[in-house]
Amino acid sequence: MKSAVETLNPTRVRLTVEVPFEELKDSLDAAYKKINQQVTVKGFRKGKIPARVIDQRFGRGAVLEEAVNDALPKFYTEAVNEAELNPLGQPEVDITELKDGETLNFTAEVDIRPALEIPDYSGIEVEVDAVEVTDEDIEKSVEQLRERFASTSPVERAAEEGDVVTIDLEAKVDGEVLEDGIADGVSYTIGSGELLDGIDDAVKGLEAGGEATFTSELKGGSAAGQEAEVTVKVTQVAARELPELDDEFAQLASEFDTLDELKADSRKRLADMKTYDQATQAQERVLDKLLELVEVPVPEKLLEDEINTRKHNLEHHQLAQMGLDLEKYLEIQGKTAEEFEAETKEAAVKGIKTQFVLDELVKVEKLNVNQEELTEHLMRRAASSGMSPDQFAQAVVEGGQVPLLVGEVARGKALAVVVEAATVKDTNGELVDLDDEDETEAETTEAAAETTDAPAEEKTEG
Repeated sequence: MKSAVETLNPTRVRLTVEVPFEELKDSLDAAYKKINQQVTVKGFRKGKIPARVIDQRFGRGAVLEEAVNDALPKFYTEAVNEAELNPLGQPEVDITELKDGETLNFTAEVDIRPALEIPDYSGIEVEVDAVEVTDEDIEKSVEQLRERFASTSPVERAAEEGDVVTIDLEAKVDGEVLEDGIADGVSYTIGSGELLDGIDDAVKGLEAGGEATFTSELKGGSAAGQEAEVTVKVTQVAARELPELDDEFAQLASEFDTLDELKADSRKRLADMKTYDQATQAQERVLDKLLELVEVPVPEKLLEDEINTRKHNLEHHQLAQMGLDLEKYLEIQGKTAEEFEAETKEAAVKGIKTQFVLDELVKVEKLNVNQEELTEHLMRRAASSGMSPDQFAQAVVEGGQVPLLVGEVARGKALAVVVEAATVKDTNGELVDLDDEDETEAETTEAAAETTDAPAEEKTEG
């Protein structure tokens, strides 16, 4: 077999392959054997029909077609390996010449990973938010905890903002009560915004037994997105009572004995959260700087597949779970279809570039993934998916997704290397020391996985 490579552009090549006919012998033998098992000829036992009889009865062309279909993947793979290419997706194959007994010639066009030059990234500098916890932050945190321990008691007065009302609801569309439009005994905090638009104004001022009707767009159910006439009846009004902010509250709401100890713990937790957010911000900004340093051509077909994948996941998984369609989602987001298309394309381009650059860094820095790192990543992914580690691991193995997870961990380690080499300062001009290596690698693994979002390359490479 002889092969040659023609570069069509930085991300696409054409392979020209010439195969001497004798190299098709194994595939021809396999073709005769397969046809032997599929047909019957009077006078011959099944599977024992001579090749010449098959040629006479069914045509030599049918045998050649079967043999070529069997042989093409093998010769294509050999040509790819010989040229040391990294193909993306499936090739477009064209048989240019097939002469019985002489030769098989074909071409294969395929997208490839572009050759990248990773420049010196040690000079990257980024600025991140300073970790500052104010007294106002502490008060807000404690107040939220206080809200969780609020009690309610029925009152004989009109409902006010912040009250908890028990209500019965009935929704009509075009004068007809919806089959799923009746709900009794619903508990609702006025002002929480957790139910229908307009319900707060409807129930304020009503006492137990009071009733009101208002119009609102339904957020879910069989008539989601439609205007409905909603009747609300208040069956009980209850006032919320917040506990006193004292040591007794601290003992009720936490493991601490005093309010001061509770506030000190809140300060520490908020500082930890802001430190984590600061580290995530550093990773994102370092990655953006790195991508600016590298020229990364993006294959058109890969980009098209990635955009379609992102749209499909949004429409058929994320939005479907919320009972929304794309049109309603864009309305809520205040975006036009054109803005959505542009943002999706931008995110897809960044995801593909990120994967290419970090994968190249994995090679340059000779990074490997050990079993412990893979297991830790699998545990985190399982937790975020809502599956048990065993269930998630089984799904990964059965779906052939282990290489994808290994790639995520390796890219995370590559990003951690760049972050470690970068200069990170906060808005106060202070150097930020991201010195927890294990935690940083875990965070950058998640950051790299989220940014790349399993590009289409992973799904189509074959």
